[in-house]
Amino acid sequence: MASIEFTIENNIAFITLNRPDKLNSFNREMALLMQSVLAECETNEAVRCIYITGAGKGFCAGQDLAEVADPEGPGMETILSEHYNPIVAKLRSIPKPIVAAVNGVAAGAGANIALACDIVVSTASGSFIQAFSKIGLIPDSGGTFTLPRLIGFQRASALMMLGDKISANAAMEMGMLYKVFDDVVFVSESLKIAATLAKMPTKALGYIKHALNESATNNLSDQLKLEDEYQQKAAATADFKEGVDAFLEKRPPVYTGK
Repeated sequence: MASIEFTIENNIAFITLNRPDKLNSFNREMALLMQSVLAECETNEAVRCIYITGAGKGFCAGQDLAEVADPEGPGMETILSEHYNPIVAKLRSIPKPIVAAVNGVAAGAGANIALACDIVVSTASGSFIQAFSKIGLIPDSGGTFTLPRLIGFQRASALMMLGDKISANAAMEMGMLYKVFDDVVFVSESLKIAATLAKMPTKALGYIKHALNESATNNLSDQLKLEDEYQQKAAATADFKEGVDAFLEKRPPVYTGK
């Protein structure tokens, strides 16, 4: 059984973390396979949206600690430099929208991988845990960068130090998530978001993503220049022309991602 399930349908790449007996915790095989499928998503023009979820009862419990404890295992330095850091960097650099559909617990690196995605939704029964301090570690996978920017310094500091388990609804109220759906409609509602994104102007969405990435460190003057640059690129796309034509002709636009 593959530790990552990967399919493409209707311009959506479906990535399912697939170690349900381990709450989809990452080992080296799974991390490298995740990088491989993300690379495929980046270059495959048929992919206009990426949808990441977990098999079974959880999204991802983070790192498989049995691998960390194994004296023959990859070791912490390799786990960060070859597993998680490349995954998070790729999630942020792919010029396509990524939906994290959190279907249960998202803990440790699993939580921070979800938060690195562009749109995060969760089941009402889902939860988020910065579990690192519980075993004497610090948050990784970009957590110390992403979380304070989402919910503020004080809350991020408390969640990371105390390791509190936060419900999906509490996470949404803090600004960590976009929406929470009742469990019975979670799959259909989260797929609606992915389907909408897959039909939108893909290049413009990619420019939005890159502009938001830069906004974390830019001053206003630099960000205005960046907006100018990306707006010129967006205005040169076929989808921009289609959007304007459709508006003037009073019809729904048909975007191709070009």
